[in-house]
Amino acid sequence: SLTKFLGGHGIAIGGAIIDSGKFDWQASGKFPNLTEPYPGYHDLNFADEFGTQALLTRMRAEGMMNFGACMSPTNAFHILQGIETLPLRMQKHGSNAQVVAEFLENSDEVEWVNYPGLKSHKDYELAQRLLPKGCGSILSFGLKGGRAAGKKFIESVKLASHLANIGDAKTLVIHPASTTHQQMTAEALAAAGIGEGMVRLSVGLEDSGDIISDLKQAIRASQKV
Repeated sequence: SLTKFLGGHGIAIGGAIIDSGKFDWQASGKFPNLTEPYPGYHDLNFADEFGTQALLTRMRAEGMMNFGACMSPTNAFHILQGIETLPLRMQKHGSNAQVVAEFLENSDEVEWVNYPGLKSHKDYELAQRLLPKGCGSILSFGLKGGRAAGKKFIESVKLASHLANIGDAKTLVIHPASTTHQQMTAEALAAAGIGEGMVRLSVGLEDSGDIISDLKQAIRASQKV
């Protein structure tokens, strides 16, 4: 999705398919759409004919022809403009998220925090090796008080926006149990690792102190239900 970090402002819709052109599509036998004759193209075998370029060739020959891929000029402009500041924004996303995660971990009203930049995370050492420039802007945490507390928290934020998007310049929050995953049973939520009090947070580019102040007052409000 180009809408997320590459665009970075939640104002343009776009997507991209990235392929290095180095993958052997025939080795595993798991890609019949590329390794077996395709009736729609006179039984053409894309992997035999185009090798490591098989996927991109089929996407151009079939996907673009059947569905089109004509992005509006406005969306293209916003995404290209966003890409220009990607390194700067990602640095700020990461530093803000680290500070916010540490604040949440030290909050009595928070039961747990899931962010690989924290030493308490099971993959902390791996993250330090693979993500030396930061662990990104996405984290989740669990509020004491379950579903009611999670919903009240969302209703109480003032700076953050209640949106299902991520990778925005703005801080975004969502309570999955009552929104994106509301159709699931309690058992299914538990199996998926989604607690009743879980909140997903996409940390934005605002001043970290302002973000924390907003989270602090919303957390306090969530504990009064």
